Amino acid sequence: MGTVLVALVLLAASGAGAFTASSRPRLATWLGAGGCVAGCAVGFLAALFSLGNPPVSLRHSWEVPYGEFALRMDSLAAFFLLIVFGLCLLAAVYGSSYLSHAAARRPVGPSWLFFNLLTASMALVVLARNGVLFLIAWEVMALSSFFLVTFEDDKPGVREAGRLYLIATHAGTAFLVGLFMALTASTGSADFDRWQESAASAGPAHAGLLFALALVGFGTKAGLVPFHVWLPEAHPAAPSHVSAVMSGAMIKMGIYGLLRSLTFLGEPRSGWGATLIGLGVASALVGVLFALTQQDIKRLLAYSSVENVGLIAIGLGLGMIGRSYDMPALAALGFAGALLHVLNHALIKGVLFLGAGAIAQEAGTRQIDQLGGLLKRMPITGACVLAGSAAITALPPFTGFAGEFLLYLASFHGVTALQGARGLLPLTALVGLALSGGLAAACFLRLSGLTLLGLPRDAAAANARETATAMRVSMVVLAAFCLLLGLAPGVPLLVVGPATSAALGGTAAQGALAGFAALVGRIPQVFALLILLVVILAWGRHRLLARRGAAAALTWDCGYERPTARMQYTASSFGEPIREIFALLL
Repeated sequence: MGTVLVALVLLAASGAGAFTASSRPRLATWLGAGGCVAGCAVGFLAALFSLGNPPVSLRHSWEVPYGEFALRMDSLAAFFLLIVFGLCLLAAVYGSSYLSHAAARRPVGPSWLFFNLLTASMALVVLARNGVLFLIAWEVMALSSFFLVTFEDDKPGVREAGRLYLIATHAGTAFLVGLFMALTASTGSADFDRWQESAASAGPAHAGLLFALALVGFGTKAGLVPFHVWLPEAHPAAPSHVSAVMSGAMIKMGIYGLLRSLTFLGEPRSGWGATLIGLGVASALVGVLFALTQQDIKRLLAYSSVENVGLIAIGLGLGMIGRSYDMPALAALGFAGALLHVLNHALIKGVLFLGAGAIAQEAGTRQIDQLGGLLKRMPITGACVLAGSAAITALPPFTGFAGEFLLYLASFHGVTALQGARGLLPLTALVGLALSGGLAAACFLRLSGLTLLGLPRDAAAANARETATAMRVSMVVLAAFCLLLGLAPGVPLLVVGPATSAALGGTAAQGALAGFAALVGRIPQVFALLILLVVILAWGRHRLLARRGAAAALTWDCGYERPTARMQYTASSFGEPIREIFALLL
């Protein structure tokens, strides 16, 4: 615990140092980014060594009513800390170069202060074990992210996005204050341990009210439909390294809060799982359909985050149904699939938002219809965006596959194990997963194909060049993890397993996960067989054609000697058939 406190002090001190050095942009960047990298590295190692070990606590009394500086590191907290510290470290490296373009127009010191405060506050949210301390950290997270969203406050759209975000985040906080006041009134304490001890005594009506408050409060931060209205506005307005952190880590604080609050509410009711599955399917479909209509790359990625939060909610809903019906395998699969998707989404959306920022900076626009042909001009950035696009659509051998595989397993298990009308809930989840997965593939084919391939549609895109080294390093590291964890899916399960056990609060999850971990461990063997099959087919084709002559000739071009950019699909025309099908919903 002491090591994590050192990380928090490093983050706060370096942020304050960057703020005082605002008149000297390079010094402010070195202090802010360097301190963030150092603090995140220390915190990441502390969380990694705490994963799977007995919980560690730290308590100091306060004079604040009901307040106490109470921290606790368990496996669930360690899992989310790995995401926070790992992603913020790489985003800080990226931001050290990305913000250099803005240094001539506005001071960057305040941005680094709020970035480091956002990182520290997210860590404190995860560690807090007192309601007052949690709400203080939650508010610091909200305010620091607001100032980061409004970094370019000279733009009217940015100011409007910041205003909407501030309203939405405090509306969600109001529900959390109500939740914590109700828990404090019933126990006489704001201590999480006291709330957990009294969870079994809560009546059905009281527990249902508490769950509703938690769902709205934490669901607003997570971006669940219909509480998502702030997300597609705030993410595009923020600098790209901030967008990556907000999408990959900050909205996951809503998922963490929902998981943690379940320990205060006793055994979940089946209706809670049904509610989460319903909201999850709605979020997945609404998010991906609206992503298909977007011209702005970052706005598309923001709606994609709504979709992926929906997939996580589906997993949590399946897990709650498993707990309510005493089905350990379904509970473990649902929670493990949700947590694995939390990890995967942090990596994938990190690389995609960083890639979008690099494209916007070098090509001068985020509008898909003005881009094209960037893979030849920005090969490293383009390859990272392609890797992220493949991973987020769950294509093997990237990391998104294993997470959605567990969600499908949970859905199939629920359909076969639950009798009668009860089986309709996992069946709904299964249909939602399949439909959103197909639409996501179309969405990111549209993004990567029209942005990276073909001919440039604009002079700025034609003159784009590869981005700075620091920005490329962050993208390459994230893209590499997307591939490596996909090739070895048993490794992320080693991280997810202890967190799942902590969320479920028992050893039953470990036994249920052991068999599925062995099944997931077979995935690399399937990948190897597929690769071997491709190699054999390529070799056979080469042998068959070796004795035949080959001549180069023009393909049939409909009478056009040379295609131009105007003959290519636009973003609107590519998505038009799907928009026609779902016109009523849209």
